[in-house]
Amino acid sequence: MTGSTFRTILVAHPGAEMFGSDRMLLESVIGFVESGARVVVALPGRGMLDVELRRAGAEVVIIPMLVLRKILLTPRGLPTLFRDVFRGLGASWRLISRVRPDVVYVSTIIVPQWSLLARIRKIRTVSHVHEAEASGNRLVNAALYLPHLAAHRTLVNSRFSLDTIADALPPLARRSVVVYNGVASPELPAAPRPRIDGPLRVLFIGRLSPRKGPDVVIDAAAQLARSGHDVRVTLLGAVFAGYEWFEAELRRRAAESGVEVVFAGFHQSIWPFLQDADVLTVPSRVDEPFGNTAVEGILACRPVVASDSSGLREAAGGYPTSTLVPAGDPQALAASLAQIIEDWPTVRDGVDESRRIALERHAPEQYRATVTEHVLVAP
Repeated sequence: MTGSTFRTILVAHPGAEMFGSDRMLLESVIGFVESGARVVVALPGRGMLDVELRRAGAEVVIIPMLVLRKILLTPRGLPTLFRDVFRGLGASWRLISRVRPDVVYVSTIIVPQWSLLARIRKIRTVSHVHEAEASGNRLVNAALYLPHLAAHRTLVNSRFSLDTIADALPPLARRSVVVYNGVASPELPAAPRPRIDGPLRVLFIGRLSPRKGPDVVIDAAAQLARSGHDVRVTLLGAVFAGYEWFEAELRRRAAESGVEVVFAGFHQSIWPFLQDADVLTVPSRVDEPFGNTAVEGILACRPVVASDSSGLREAAGGYPTSTLVPAGDPQALAASLAQIIEDWPTVRDGVDESRRIALERHAPEQYRATVTEHVLVAP
């Protein structure tokens, strides 16, 4: 990059899956590599992200690190917390000594040691915050954000995230910059079908967790069926380890709903499922810092119904074919789906304009260039 004095970037990220923050990490790394920098990514384990990072041209190193999970903050988790703190400090210190980075890029707030350690080593540090929960405890939020005061610059993924930081830790907010996520798109998405023949095909994409609201989709579909509409639901996603009970509950609810519900599991490529769908739902119950999934639905030329809350307002608001409904309200979701069926010709005609707007707002190339500039060019 013109004017850049930094050539080696050390990246710290808390996992190796391919969900929202993982995909954004990959986009950031692609931008770093395209700038000509050497990129070394530290992960706590192997996974699909590891493969994609190496394909993009990054070096990947697997080391022990502290990754903050709720279980670690319980009495049962404290021994693991202390172990991970000390193991992580030693491993990260040695890696920094070996790589000798010009800048450290810390992805998410749940790897808190990296910003502090890089600052101690007098290395330029950039934190990228992907988490925000305004409804959470303010003191807990402040504690989670506090280590990132050590960063020279902080990037956040939405205005909602910035406001949440400002409420919990104003000094960090004053040093933060909003960079909207870059979202990949199919080159030539299939047009919606001309008419709704047979069941309305409703898609949910995301973790099967109470927070994400897949049960709300099932309940809304059941209400829609009771009102005389034919409907089919596909749940594209899997549970976290330890949440198998929730999947069992979803399957029980689906069996009692009278609606066909397909549990598709996790798939890295979501586009075939969006192509087969008529409408995408994003029914999160709790705060979302942004909402990549909603943008992906719009880019795939599908109408989107999302919760009217948090960062989802920024992700799904302002499009001709997106609708915002109260979070956790199956009746409102069912009413919106029924309206889509009734207005299908108009909805179908509006998807191209929605896609055009989304391409302008969330082009991955622009995201990569913006993040790279913030990381590589000193203030």
